[in-house]
Order: sequence, then structure tokens, then C-alpha cells
Amino acid sequence: QVQLVESGGGLVQAGGSLRLSCAASRLTFSRYCLGWFRQAPGKEREFVATISRSGNAVYYADSVKGRFTISRDNAKNTMYLQMNSLKPEDTAVYYCAAGATVQTLGVMMTSGEYDYWGQGTQVTVSS
Repeated sequence: QVQLVESGGGLVQAGGSLRLSCAASRLTFSRYCLGWFRQAPGKEREFVATISRSGNAVYYADSVKGRFTISRDNAKNTMYLQMNSLKPEDTAVYYCAAGATVQTLGVMMTSGEYDYWGQGTQVTVSS
């Protein structure tokens, strides 16, 4: 059974940084496009960032562009989200996701494109 496990969430003050990790098991990691989504209380899940199989293509939501950086290490079956200059509105449960694709530079911005999801990690940014 495929597993995606997020870690690295926590409580941080506005302006601070966190680094989320997503460790994958039981899948051929390099064959999957990966993404981060988040869901705040009372809101729908929203796209944050995505990275292609090769890691050479990335795309960000406008709300995090310039502050967040997505990356992956295919040798370690792990994806990361470096979050800097955090704001209270970044408070949410963050989910990682994996979507199978044959395109090495393909990215996915919609949740329906993904096949597997993690259980989420809470990020809380205090003002």
C-alpha cells in the first residue's frame, strides 16, 4: 500500500520559516508528479505548489510565490516545501500528493489529478 507521510509542521510566528517533508513508500517515486495542497478551517482544499517528476519544472500558487520553495530528492523518495516569511493566512493543514504521469516535465495543479495523498500536517502561524 502506497504511503505518503508529511512531517515538519508546527507553530511559528509570522515572518518565520518551516520546512515540510513528505516521505513516500511503496511507489516508484520518480514516476510521479508531486504537489502540496492546504486546507484552512472552513475553507476548501487549495493548491500550493507542484513539482515535475524530474524536478525541473515547478509551479506555485500566487499566494505563496516568492516565499515557498518546492523540491524533491528522488534518491530519498522525499519531497520538501520550504516556507519562508510565513503569514497568519498560511495557517492550514498541509497535504502532499502524488500523481502518476509519463511526462517528465508535467505538473499538476488540481487535486483530481493526484492518485495518492498524505494524512496532512498542521501549520499554524501566529500574528
